[in-house]
Amino acid sequence: MAIPRPDTSQFEAFTTNIAYARKMVDAGRNLAPFKPAAIDVGDFYRAAWVQSVAAIDHWFHEELFRRVAELAAKDGTDMPLQLQNYEIPLRQVEAVQRGDVTLAEAVVEHVKERWGSASLQNPRKISEALKLVTDKNVWQGAAAQINTWQGNRTAYTEKTLKAQYVTITDRRNKIAHDADLVDGDLKQRRPIDEHDVTDAINWIDRIALAVAHVLDA
Repeated sequence: MAIPRPDTSQFEAFTTNIAYARKMVDAGRNLAPFKPAAIDVGDFYRAAWVQSVAAIDHWFHEELFRRVAELAAKDGTDMPLQLQNYEIPLRQVEAVQRGDVTLAEAVVEHVKERWGSASLQNPRKISEALKLVTDKNVWQGAAAQINTWQGNRTAYTEKTLKAQYVTITDRRNKIAHDADLVDGDLKQRRPIDEHDVTDAINWIDRIALAVAHVLDA
């Protein structure tokens, strides 16, 4: 049975971006039998890998901003501790006092200034950012959720799920920053195939879905 996907524009954008990565894989697979001399089919797989990591990075940001806006707009103290104690610059406090912006708008603005250009490809950074919108351990909860979806045939933990994510983002960084070259070689690139990248994309999709479930629970 298919796992329900969150009905938000943020997750819809993530799904669209993941679908685009899968189309890159399809393009590589369709070209592979022809063995084109002028094209490295592996580059389609590398592009798909980078695209999938970009998709979840983008979703983490947009989900953070959406949830901060919703929580900050509520009355009362029923919000995560990190958000309750969140500090904003004096210039933004003064803007609130003048009535130029609401308190919620000022908080969101500062969160975007703090996190907008930050890479959310490291589990520790992701946890730090999401502490603004939940007091839960998102990695522990996501691991438990994945195990549940697998009928408890798997036994992922916070540690092993983070390791899985880091393996994928590390390869993305090698592709994006080092042209996926083998260490110490200026010509030979690391091997990559359809199975490798499809597995990575599936994991990115699974992790985002599990984290979303934890945030919504």
